Amino acid sequence: MKSRIVEPKTRHQKINEQRSLRSTVIHAVSLCLVLAAGCKKNEPAPPAIPVNTTPAAPLKPVPSFSAAQKIGLFVYPRTNQTHDQQLIDESECYNTVQQQTGIDPEASGPQAPSAADVNAAQQQGAAEAAQAHGGRLKGAGRGALGGAAIGAISGNAGRGAAIGAGVGTVRGGRRQRQANEASKEAGAQAAVNQQQQAYGQSKAAYNQRLSTFKRGFTACMDARSYSVK
Repeated sequence: MKSRIVEPKTRHQKINEQRSLRSTVIHAVSLCLVLAAGCKKNEPAPPAIPVNTTPAAPLKPVPSFSAAQKIGLFVYPRTNQTHDQQLIDESECYNTVQQQTGIDPEASGPQAPSAADVNAAQQQGAAEAAQAHGGRLKGAGRGALGGAAIGAISGNAGRGAAIGAGVGTVRGGRRQRQANEASKEAGAQAAVNQQQQAYGQSKAAYNQRLSTFKRGFTACMDARSYSVK
């Protein structure tokens, strides 16, 4: 039996084999890519996630009223805050300022004196006014002296003194009543003036406390990007 002699491959044969192998590999890779693309086309697309364009609801309870309006202020958002968020911020600033200052802006202010209050002050002032006494007696003494002098001229000093004493008594009493009435009027007016002054001081102190509270509230809301008027 004759042995088969394998002749060495020529350079041209080697190049053909390499080309054939390369073509086979490329064909296999292309087939895999086609198969993979077909599998992906058959897979169901994932569901689309809806985009929520509405603002997120506040996590804190929303007050049912505007704390700013309770103290006569108006608030405007500077960074597009929602109305609910604004109400929450107003309430928090209101409570914070109240805790820091101890001021209750809802407390009623002092009331102006009524007509009955003024009348009572007048009566008290008149009752406490200083009153003169002994005017009639002093008037009688002065009248008697004057009357006696006049009577002495006519030869009857006693009768002149008596007449002068009577006249002096009347005059002294009238002057005393006039002085006492003037004192009562002055006392009544002074009492009313004191009443009005006390009311004015209480009103000024109340306005000052309310102004302090409003300044604190405004500063707190300004720090949260609100404009307060």
